[in-house]
Amino acid sequence: MYTAMNGSSEILIDCQSVWKIFGARAHEAIKALGARGLSKKQVLQDFNCVVGVSDASLQVRRGEIFCVMGLSGSGKSTLVRLLNRLIEPSLGKIVVKGKEIGTLNAAQLREVRSRHIGMVFQSVALLPNRTVLENAAFGLEVRGVPKDERNKTAREALAKVGLADWTARFPSELSGGMQQRVGLARALAADPEIILMDEPFSALDPLIRRQLQDEFRQLTKSLGKSGVFITHDLEEAIRIGDRIAIMKDGVIVQVGTAEEIVTKPADDYVSEFVSGISRLHLVKAHSVMKSVAEFKMQQPGCNIDTLLRTSPEADIGALIDLTMQSDLDAVAVVENGSVVGVVTTRGLLRGVAGTQSNVPAAA
Repeated sequence: MYTAMNGSSEILIDCQSVWKIFGARAHEAIKALGARGLSKKQVLQDFNCVVGVSDASLQVRRGEIFCVMGLSGSGKSTLVRLLNRLIEPSLGKIVVKGKEIGTLNAAQLREVRSRHIGMVFQSVALLPNRTVLENAAFGLEVRGVPKDERNKTAREALAKVGLADWTARFPSELSGGMQQRVGLARALAADPEIILMDEPFSALDPLIRRQLQDEFRQLTKSLGKSGVFITHDLEEAIRIGDRIAIMKDGVIVQVGTAEEIVTKPADDYVSEFVSGISRLHLVKAHSVMKSVAEFKMQQPGCNIDTLLRTSPEADIGALIDLTMQSDLDAVAVVENGSVVGVVTTRGLLRGVAGTQSNVPAAA
């Protein structure tokens, strides 16, 4: 049986049944939600309160990039601000590195934000009268780090984002993409374990946006950081994220890898989102293969040893190429030297269409 490879199991952020309700009667609304099970619309009608986040639970592991995706008004930006307590939750618990941040006093909260959590907003908010170097070093300056030390650290961070030659420039001399790089360098300079990104690339041209997406993922992984990335674009979430949470009306409707969300959408809302996503490089062999026993039962005359072989992580595009190289209509999937499954031509077609191989039908 194929077993997916998991990353670190250490939980850096643990969000437990968190609610955020905006309005003067938020406490009354919370009680009514528990007692009467009101909808977001009913809460607005009965209490003149807005449900920003509804009973949200998620975990972010060390070393992973966790994307939160949703349309405008879905609650994704509210959720990310709850994670570092820029806004207070109405109910629930958020634990960061083992500390419940709702219990921290002002000094303790500043310490967590300055040392463990960096944040980059869509509007990067650079100080116009300061150089690129000074902007990148600003967080360290606030922390009281000596000038020589903070400038050295800021230069190293700017070099990581490709701005080593721009340290003496001012924000007005930079493009939008370069300004976002300065914002990322400012976050990296503090050497946080967690980086929160709230739609940082949404205002940029598509080409620059894709470039920064790739750079952010590569840089985050190479530095061993964990990221929470907010976006309204599913393709961006798929490009960047190890796992994705999809939000609607303040509710997290599904959490999973891109492959899981595309191949096993939780409801019609998610299905509609993923309907236009190409599966060629997203769906993997382990999702469309059938068991060896089932294959032998359906095709008893085929010798598995004669099939071309591939890994469980081979995507649909690679599987199609292998199938075209062979006179047989199947490819063996091998893990640790043993055949763990077989992908047939019909299985490939199901993968392209977004249907799982365990659908009760002959493949």
